[in-house]
Amino acid sequence: MATRGKSARVKGHTFERDIAKKFRDAGWPECETSRFASKKMDDMKVDLVETKPFYVQCKAVENLGPVHNVLAEMPKGQLINIVFHKKSRQGTIVAMSEEDFWALLKIAELPA
Repeated sequence: MATRGKSARVKGHTFERDIAKKFRDAGWPECETSRFASKKMDDMKVDLVETKPFYVQCKAVENLGPVHNVLAEMPKGQLINIVFHKKSRQGTIVAMSEEDFWALLKIAELPA
């Protein structure tokens, strides 16, 4: 059982680093995992830092349960909360609240 827990932890940490790299490649060059950069943010259930305007939580688990619960644990009212959920053989999805989706549209560049 201890081996399974350790491998799950390694899988989760690897997923966080992979998403952090994607953020850096997409234009957030200072993005780091909160485990490395900020215990305070890690304690607030935010996995990546320097990703403004987003708070990012990364989950690499088969049975996440309701994503609503994950979003509910994240900070409120400052940045847009997003959850990356990776599931074996099904890829990765990104989830957010409807309120945050509409806020994101307001700051997005819309086509002319």
